Amino acid sequence: MDTKQKELIGDFKNAGQTWCQRPIEVNVHDFPSDALGRAVPYGIYDVQRHVGAVYVGASADTPAFAVMAMAHWWEDIGGSAYPQARQLLILADAGGSHGCRPRLWKAQLQRQLCDRLGLSVTVCHYPTGCSKWNPIEHRLFSHMSLHWAGQPLRTVETMLSYGRGTTTATGLRVTASLIEDVYETGKRVADAVMKTLQVEPDVVCPQWNYTIRPGLRGALAT
Repeated sequence: MDTKQKELIGDFKNAGQTWCQRPIEVNVHDFPSDALGRAVPYGIYDVQRHVGAVYVGASADTPAFAVMAMAHWWEDIGGSAYPQARQLLILADAGGSHGCRPRLWKAQLQRQLCDRLGLSVTVCHYPTGCSKWNPIEHRLFSHMSLHWAGQPLRTVETMLSYGRGTTTATGLRVTASLIEDVYETGKRVADAVMKTLQVEPDVVCPQWNYTIRPGLRGALAT
């Protein structure tokens, strides 16, 4: 999972080239004040099934948004694709909203995935500077960028449409959905809350690899 480059929604130039009968007119600048909003495309790529999912947020890129995107994926797609699975492996970068350091990331994983959905979640973070080895970069995001290259993203629905239309010769399929919830930045997690989390650091690189298991409520749910 990872956040794709945030995009301004409106009449702005989009990098790349496309064939057309007439030039596409866009603004000569990209001032955020002239945008209809800023879209935050959050991608989830299923390595085994070669299927991608993109959840576009209209708010901030926060740990709560990242975990909610994963929860939506499990409820919409993952749970049906793997009905017997009670464990989930997440490959993510070491920084950003799903980084290895934000407390809110771990707290939301505990609450939204482990306790609410009854999943044991193992997270493996790529070390700083190694995110280019994350499969989502070259198996999902690169193809999405090629698909909408040169096309202005004038509305969020346009972005979703291009996302859903992304395919490859190897059989990649992509779904795209909008998350309209508003997520506040700057939220903190108290030390007392962190002590209640069921986090088990791995023996190898424990700062980057750990497993979060369901608490009592999550165990009863399973």
